[in-house]
Amino acid sequence: MLQSQLFTKTKREAPKDEEAINAQLLIRAGFIDKTMAGVYSFLPLGWRVFKKIENIIRKEMEELGGQEILMPSLHPKANWEQTGRWGTYDSLFRFTSFYSKIDYALGPTHEEMISPLMGKFIFSYKDLPKYVFQIQNKFRDEKRAKSGLLRGREFFMKDLYSFHRDENDLDEYYEKAKKSYEKIFKTVGLDKLTYLTFASGGSFSKYSHEFQTLTPVGEDMIFVCDKCKIAVNKEIIGEQNDCPQCGNKNLKEEKAIEVGNIFKLKTKYSTPFNLKYKDEKGELQDVIMGCYGIGLNRLMGTIVEIYHDEKGIIWPESVAPFKAHLIEIGNEKLEIRKKAEKLYNILQKAGVEVIYDDREDATAGEKFKDADLMGIPYRLVISEKTNDKIEVKKRNEEKAKLVSEKEMLKILQ
Repeated sequence: MLQSQLFTKTKREAPKDEEAINAQLLIRAGFIDKTMAGVYSFLPLGWRVFKKIENIIRKEMEELGGQEILMPSLHPKANWEQTGRWGTYDSLFRFTSFYSKIDYALGPTHEEMISPLMGKFIFSYKDLPKYVFQIQNKFRDEKRAKSGLLRGREFFMKDLYSFHRDENDLDEYYEKAKKSYEKIFKTVGLDKLTYLTFASGGSFSKYSHEFQTLTPVGEDMIFVCDKCKIAVNKEIIGEQNDCPQCGNKNLKEEKAIEVGNIFKLKTKYSTPFNLKYKDEKGELQDVIMGCYGIGLNRLMGTIVEIYHDEKGIIWPESVAPFKAHLIEIGNEKLEIRKKAEKLYNILQKAGVEVIYDDREDATAGEKFKDADLMGIPYRLVISEKTNDKIEVKKRNEEKAKLVSEKEMLKILQ
């Protein structure tokens, strides 16, 4: 991509109405734009990051056997009345159609949609197990939308739902899902700070599980067990003062951001919709369900909260919008422009994702500041000083080094 063609611009000052670092930096760097509290547009650079995250998640869900679908955002009131949640779900956006006078909701979650949908396809034990997932925008009428991408009123979620004939089958799949989540957080660079966290299972089971990433700006309080590398959510620590896995009583209190959760729903949402199957004896049995969620906006915001410095964002390579940021200094000189353009073409042919700062009206200082703010992993500089070499600097390192074209490609590939 040519930076001169990018319609977005960087901003020198942080927005005054944003306290969260993730929102400040993403807006300043031109990745997102704020429409109103809790609602953001993804701009070209931000959308590239979002798609990287989405594809990492999709790959793991497909490896778990998940089949991708897309369900409606518009939900009929009747479905929510069937589960009893129409009047009890606090953050449900409800409205009445001007023409039909029928009540609807904007989907904050999709149990009320997936259960009746799967009831059209599951009839026999031979139809089980089944796993379906979607990546879709959700709507929640948060009392206070805050923390940038960490808590929004409109956001994207990955929902995976699993359907089983018995709890043993659910338990086996649930353990596989845990491992898939761990792989996702490792791929995006959060594994060292992310803990499997025991939380309340509500009316579903004894425990549900969250994946919590440690950070001083976290909204949640968790208690970490250093012995077995799991944690306990504050909501259940009163009931259980020790580690549920190893019994360790010396748990460390930490702030964290929830980046994913998994639940054993059991029959909570199959029973209201009469989601049953016939077993080998021809007898009807309830379908057992599990659900597994990851918020994509929240995950992107968490990555920025963890990976930044005073100059800007520092993207992990796996989710960066581009791998390299090519900068030409002294572009009024034709030979430098030609060298930069040649290198840009070489990088593209080599399959390296690159953004080329070819702007003629930006100073060297402005280009370097923008590169630091945008946080692309490798900065490549062509100038009079570099001669026939290329200056390569990693965003998370202080020192740059001069290398040949061949060495540069080796570094990037």
